[in-house]
Amino acid sequence: MSLIDHAIWWHVYPLGACGAPIRQDAGQPEPRLRRLDAWLDYVIELGCSGLLLGPVFASTAHGYDTLDHFSIDPRLGDDADFDHLMAECGRRGLSVVLDGVFNHVGIEHPMVAESLAHPTSSLIRLQQDGDGVRPEDWEGHGGLANLDHSNPAVADLVTDVMLHWLRRGIAGWRLDVAYAVPSDFWREVLGRVREEFPSAIFIGEVIHGDYVEIARAGTLDTVTQYELWKAIWSSLKDKNFFELAWTMKRHAEFSDELIMQTFVGNHDVSRIASLVGDAGAALAASILMTTPGMPSIYYGDEQGFRAEKGTGEAADDPMRPPLPASPTELVPNGEWLHRLHQDLIGLRRRNPWVTRGHLVVEDNDQTSITYRVEADGHTMSTELRCAPQPRVVVAVDGAVQFTWNG
Repeated sequence: MSLIDHAIWWHVYPLGACGAPIRQDAGQPEPRLRRLDAWLDYVIELGCSGLLLGPVFASTAHGYDTLDHFSIDPRLGDDADFDHLMAECGRRGLSVVLDGVFNHVGIEHPMVAESLAHPTSSLIRLQQDGDGVRPEDWEGHGGLANLDHSNPAVADLVTDVMLHWLRRGIAGWRLDVAYAVPSDFWREVLGRVREEFPSAIFIGEVIHGDYVEIARAGTLDTVTQYELWKAIWSSLKDKNFFELAWTMKRHAEFSDELIMQTFVGNHDVSRIASLVGDAGAALAASILMTTPGMPSIYYGDEQGFRAEKGTGEAADDPMRPPLPASPTELVPNGEWLHRLHQDLIGLRRRNPWVTRGHLVVEDNDQTSITYRVEADGHTMSTELRCAPQPRVVVAVDGAVQFTWNG
């Protein structure tokens, strides 16, 4: 059975969680990655089965501006620190997926200067700039240069990077902005990687579009379900489940063809508790764990962390905070939400068939919704109400397994 069928991820942005400097002088290399050691038992106790890690490779600032795909960011440590983390995760049975930024690199990556010096063999996409050429940037971000995916050497590079870290023990890759990379590129590279690692998983970041076709064309195992994320927080914020009901029908169509990567928070979006409050965060977690897909919990959401996306260069910084030195230093306010997540994840683990189940919306009005998931002769029925009093009731095969009253 693939990890896609049973994994529940704790999604961590390492540079932020480990307290690395992002935009100021990085200073001396420091093994900050080892700060995650204190949280690995917490991950197990939460009920998650793996770490979905944000960028860990050498970069200029935020990690998505890569300088070297083969080196650990010195702000996090070195190879020994990475191997230590892999060993500690392996000892606990935790899988690790790394964030692969293969659409672009940082403008200071050595290959950018090399491409400008030798444009006929460039690995970077170049565009005319007066009498010369300059790197094509990604979506207006001048610090990022797009890779030229039509150059076979880029496919060789990405294949080598993937294989290097899979040989070091990771379970797969999250493919950053997968939607911007040609599908035939993914198909070629992933085919080559799977020859050596047939069980490796590949999660494509896709925001809009035909999720199933994008995954099928690129041979991706799953893609991020942004439609469901948006409908969950928006419906809870507006206390109007009609949007959620409509999107669940879409999610059912996708899920009948593909296991979607589901979430209610990540490193790029405002915290769920900031959007909908603590009670809303509890309802959102309930939806996440009772619908088909491969779910991830963004670090701190299970504790009710709050942060809203800002503007400008540091827009995402609030959602990427440092963790305390250990779970014992967490403030007690979020413990009830933490326990609720444990209960919901436990429910999901006892009923892993939900991952590939068929979702049916049975009834909905403005403030309540009822839906069921069916698979393997089992049925999970969920009733949610967001007003006037939040409430969740989940039954499996007719027996109530979970209740919560806000």
